[in-house]
Amino acid sequence: MSPGRRRTLAGTPDHSTERGRPRSWRLAAAATVAAASMIVLAACTGATSDDTGDGGDFADDGCTNVVIATSSEKVNMLDALADAFKESPEFDALDTCATVRPINVSSGDATRYLTSGGDWPDENTRRWPAMWSPASTVWTERVAAAASPSLVGEPKSFTHTPVVFGVPETMAKALGWPDTEIGIADLAKLCSDPEGWGSVGKPLWGSFKISKTNPNTSTTGLSTILMQSYEASGKTSDLTAADVEAAADFSRVFEECVIHYGDTTGKVLSRLYDQTQNGTGGSGYVSAIAIEETSLLNYNQGNPDSHTVQPGEKLTPPKEKLVAVYPKGGSMWSDNPVTVLGAPWVTDVQREAGLAFAAFLQTEAAQKILPEYGFRPLQDSVPLGKLFTKEYGVDPAKPVVTLPKPSVDVVSAAIDQWTRIRKPSSVLEVIDISGSMDDAIGDGRSKLDGAIEGAQKTLGHFRGTDEVGVWAFTTGLQGSKGENVAVVREVSPLASDLESLQSSIEDLRFSNRQGTPLYDAIAAAYDEMKDRAEPGRINAIVVLSDGQDTDSTTSLDSLLAKIGRSSREGNDSAPVRIFPIAYGEGADTSALRRIAEATGGQWFDASDAAKIDLVFASVINNF
Repeated sequence: MSPGRRRTLAGTPDHSTERGRPRSWRLAAAATVAAASMIVLAACTGATSDDTGDGGDFADDGCTNVVIATSSEKVNMLDALADAFKESPEFDALDTCATVRPINVSSGDATRYLTSGGDWPDENTRRWPAMWSPASTVWTERVAAAASPSLVGEPKSFTHTPVVFGVPETMAKALGWPDTEIGIADLAKLCSDPEGWGSVGKPLWGSFKISKTNPNTSTTGLSTILMQSYEASGKTSDLTAADVEAAADFSRVFEECVIHYGDTTGKVLSRLYDQTQNGTGGSGYVSAIAIEETSLLNYNQGNPDSHTVQPGEKLTPPKEKLVAVYPKGGSMWSDNPVTVLGAPWVTDVQREAGLAFAAFLQTEAAQKILPEYGFRPLQDSVPLGKLFTKEYGVDPAKPVVTLPKPSVDVVSAAIDQWTRIRKPSSVLEVIDISGSMDDAIGDGRSKLDGAIEGAQKTLGHFRGTDEVGVWAFTTGLQGSKGENVAVVREVSPLASDLESLQSSIEDLRFSNRQGTPLYDAIAAAYDEMKDRAEPGRINAIVVLSDGQDTDSTTSLDSLLAKIGRSSREGNDSAPVRIFPIAYGEGADTSALRRIAEATGGQWFDASDAAKIDLVFASVINNF
């Protein structure tokens, strides 16, 4: 096993012990030791092996790897379950040693990869999954419908967690929590009220702000839009596509409260956590976050992004916890299935081990592990334990009403509707075209090639009514927005200009490239967007830079003072948030992170420049 075994979020010991081993392969241990000696010798003589090392790979323990792709909040738990599996009768019955290896892949991304009809998008085939555990069977059903039922095998839930609204405790009490039941309609009323928090006697808190994730990539985001349709229809079951369509106006009001979307709730929770720890309370950033109950439990323990907790890592709880508001109209549950994939790369040995692991997850021994990680067991006889208490912001007796998962056609109707009614955006992309962008990224392309292709691929996300602009910056330029900035496209409705904008971005390949006036370019872009910002839009700047500022007259401190002013005031009805992409190993990640945090935006790490198109897709999912 890899020596870096994880711990539970509650601080309980991990489940690593001396592994039980099936007799049929115990005699292979000596051969494994001998092989390990040969690997060491190869390293000493300069030889290489694709099966050794841990730089993004798995340490070789002599067993067959059974990779399971799963959402981030389950990685810790599945790691512990993989350890416990090796002590189980299901494991002892195997003919061949196998080690289950969880990797983090969002449910929406995995769905997209599996329905594409190609190979898994990872150059290292050792990391291709034999198993999949998305957050909901909604995703396995979509793959079965869009590709093939055999591809997703026979998914079966092994744990579940309800979708709730996480609200800072002080704010929740202002809404009457915990004595008053709160519904989605109540939150929508706060959204549409011009007084915002003032309507409940808290005018200093400003407008009511909601964070939701993109339903194309996030189970929580998908569940939330379905819960909105349930609320508007007054139903608690049998939701139809006609109900979804009739709920459009109600859902549109709800979307108007959204600060911005995203792939996962982790980045929003991290931002709120940072503001809370620094004494600002986060009230100017967000009022309620649609999340899974398990993510709220992680947040209240000091793990806002639900990252893989390493041995010895100390978690610091937030100064103000989030409490779970279980909508009175009912909650959907993420039912967390597990399945062995029917993909052509899955071997018979992996399939056998995967089926054994899936069977183990249904046992009482496995179910007892789940509550340690903030997940509810399927078996009522298993106690929930100390996490599921008011101390951690949850109520084990709720939700009272469970909303069933609709059929595939209803889910598709809800996603299509969201595409039409989601909050409109006004986005300015600012691209660094300095000399270092000529550097190669190892696949026959330069950094600039990757940036251009990434930007072009994501333009299709925007609707014709969304406003999109593109600037480029380097020293020696002179344009309508000042020195060192060239306007590729003014910020305006995209309309039917998609192809012409893609062509204009393509022209950046032939541009003059010199120094990096990063701070000046961001300052000019912020002035531009602040002047045109509207309350009814997501107003944002996406900045891509591969280096450090070399030529600005504006200092970083002056830039932060400018862009952070409205965020500190907390009641800006039309904030402009900045989303920097740190592109390549030379990017100034510290400065870009501070720029994002100053505006309530998010920064993205694209140190692997070859994956810039994937990073661009993550960024654009916020709008």
